[in-house]
Amino acid sequence: MYLPCSNRPHEALSFEQRYANAVMAGEEMGKGLKNSMSNSLGSAGCCDMSLKCRCKWRWDSPARTCVLSLTFIFFIASLLIFVALGIFFAWLTISPFEKPALSTLGCGEDDEGSWSIGVYHGSNPFALHPIEDEGVQNDGGAAWPVANPVFTCASVSDGTHPSNFVADPFLYIQGDALYLFFETKNAITMQGDIGVAKSIDQGATWQHLGIALDEEWHLSYPYVFNHDGQIYMMPEGSEKGDIRLYRALDFPLRWRLEKVLLKKPLVDAFLIQHNEYFWLFGSDFSRFGAKKNGELEIWYADSLQGKWKQHKGNPVHNSDKSLGARNGGRPFVYEGQLYRIGQDCGDTYGHHIRAFRVESLTKDKFKEVEVPLGFIESKKGRNAWNGLRYHHLDAQQLPSGAWIAVMDGDRVPSGDSTRRFLLGSLAMFCLGVLIILVGVILGVVRCVFPLSRCLGGGKRNDTSSFWTRPHFTSKLHKIFSRLNRSSDALRGRIRLNTCGGVLLLCFLFVLAVASICVAVRCFFGGNGAEEAYSVQGQYSQFTMLTMTYEARLWNLKMYIKHYSRCASVREIVVVWNKGQPPNPETDFDSAVPVRVRVEEKNSLNNRFKSDPLIKTRAVFELDDDIMMTCDDVERGFRVWRENPDRLVGFYPRLIDGSPLKYRDEKYARTKKGYNMILTGAAFMDTKSAFQKYWSDEAKEGRSLVDEFFNCEDILMNYLLANQSSSRTVEYVHPAWAIDTSKLSSAAISRNTQMHYRVRTNCLLRFSEIFGNLPLKKWGFESRKDGWDL
Repeated sequence: MYLPCSNRPHEALSFEQRYANAVMAGEEMGKGLKNSMSNSLGSAGCCDMSLKCRCKWRWDSPARTCVLSLTFIFFIASLLIFVALGIFFAWLTISPFEKPALSTLGCGEDDEGSWSIGVYHGSNPFALHPIEDEGVQNDGGAAWPVANPVFTCASVSDGTHPSNFVADPFLYIQGDALYLFFETKNAITMQGDIGVAKSIDQGATWQHLGIALDEEWHLSYPYVFNHDGQIYMMPEGSEKGDIRLYRALDFPLRWRLEKVLLKKPLVDAFLIQHNEYFWLFGSDFSRFGAKKNGELEIWYADSLQGKWKQHKGNPVHNSDKSLGARNGGRPFVYEGQLYRIGQDCGDTYGHHIRAFRVESLTKDKFKEVEVPLGFIESKKGRNAWNGLRYHHLDAQQLPSGAWIAVMDGDRVPSGDSTRRFLLGSLAMFCLGVLIILVGVILGVVRCVFPLSRCLGGGKRNDTSSFWTRPHFTSKLHKIFSRLNRSSDALRGRIRLNTCGGVLLLCFLFVLAVASICVAVRCFFGGNGAEEAYSVQGQYSQFTMLTMTYEARLWNLKMYIKHYSRCASVREIVVVWNKGQPPNPETDFDSAVPVRVRVEEKNSLNNRFKSDPLIKTRAVFELDDDIMMTCDDVERGFRVWRENPDRLVGFYPRLIDGSPLKYRDEKYARTKKGYNMILTGAAFMDTKSAFQKYWSDEAKEGRSLVDEFFNCEDILMNYLLANQSSSRTVEYVHPAWAIDTSKLSSAAISRNTQMHYRVRTNCLLRFSEIFGNLPLKKWGFESRKDGWDL
């Protein structure tokens, strides 16, 4: 830092100009001129600058020491303030709970994405729906129902080939068995290999068989097909500069190179037999004038291994990358028409796919028209496994006549990790600039840029570096001098004792806070997705259920907009107890179906009614006045899938004493244990729990719930506890939760003291009917993952 020693900047400027001219004129002349200038300026009252660099500090000067100390204190204080703000922002927005590792070696963050594979079923290729709509259940994977994605990087079990992602899936159907060939990016070599898996239950579960093909170059797009009783594979290997055909020696793991079909680096190529010719579609982005992801060319031959010739119209596409020129999977024939799948790479690579009906394919003519694929995109954004990208589809007809398809998907755009790093770095740079700017305005930072003589000194010689040559340092000196004068002028024009000056400082502070928040989010917030958690390598879904009425409609709209974006939510059921029900089609902003179930009687018992329209085993009962993160909800769902016979929730209570008394969570933590979970935020088994609640045994208890208009959750805990000798409750700690009931005059728990007295009366009455709750309590901090702290 430099403290100006004169209040006459024009004299300092004259010195610097003459000094630069002296250096350029020659060393001897420069010495004389420098001495004379130093003497003249010294007589004018300026500090001695004869042989010293102006930006060096004289430590015997109290004023300079004071300014340096103030500058140091200012920067340290600013750093501490913004570090504290960054920690607070991270506490608010980033979950403190560590996510379980999907794989010990693979599944690392990759700039190409986090691709995974899902299965779809339908009556035809234009009416495909995800496997979760089939209601397939797998007890072994605690999946009720099985949900996409069904195959991920964690599914690749070969320890020598750990995977960062899986993509480009192709099916091979052999009787009742399905073989899945896919690209797997090796987490060690960072190269694509071809893996294979097998399913015997229509794609619900997959067994990873191993690596089918591993070359010295990158492989992807494993187009596998049958011809004349032989199984062939034509993967993309454009890095090698050709397109190769392999034949299976021992299907599906042993393959041999059959022939190099073309000496061209074709990308995402497929091969079909159509109208007496073999046709090869692919993209050659090395072709002169080819537009990346927007070029497509066709080759044809009389036989599979014959001489391939160019189509006369090549390239048949060479236009915008969003128009679907690049292939996106296997072509298929439906009702006698040939269809091609193409990639739309407009917003990002592999943004989504398009379907085209081929109307003409001859040696000199090609024409196709786009048709709607009928695929419904998720509205959950990054929380969905394919929320931002899906770029590959292989649809085939099963022997039964139904259709099955595999599709890959990703929740982040291409280059997301690099983009986050650059944005975070830019935010940190902006924060530094803002801190310096505020320091200049406050007068703490007196000089920002060094003068030119600090950049180099000594005698001129021909071997001087570029940075110390006089001509270059002279130009730098002029630039820095102007910037330093500008900082003085800026400080002179801004009056901190005016409203404008205060507003400017507030504005700069807000910008600095925004910068630190952006930096924290980019560096520590991951990809921004609140992902689902797998159990035994499989995913599932649950139904959310809430009970409300007309006076709380504003709460309900906020509730549905937020929770419908959670990854594992399949449907939201609204139990409408009173008033005019809303229209689920028009009144809510929802990413999942919303169903309003209108009840005849305003009763809290309605929330546990058996509902045959619920398609999931898990129901998440959540009051409409509780807001928490989707990540907390997903963690709770995972814990419930591990123990589906329990109530798994977020609000623990300990019921003990004589007589029994209802107390809050603080009491349970004081006693270091709990024996009840409030069902206002809890997962449960929709069949067993609801059946117990509506059994004849619970009839008297339900009557008390109607009498008190309270305590339905206490009754559910009594019923489960008294019918099982094992543990029936489990707690999950939310990162944060907001109870908006305190803001609503319609909440039954708004008056806490009255609410607790009513619930204490309920406990006494229930204990008379069912006996006391089991005295055994379950401690906090019993999970290895720390989710019940």
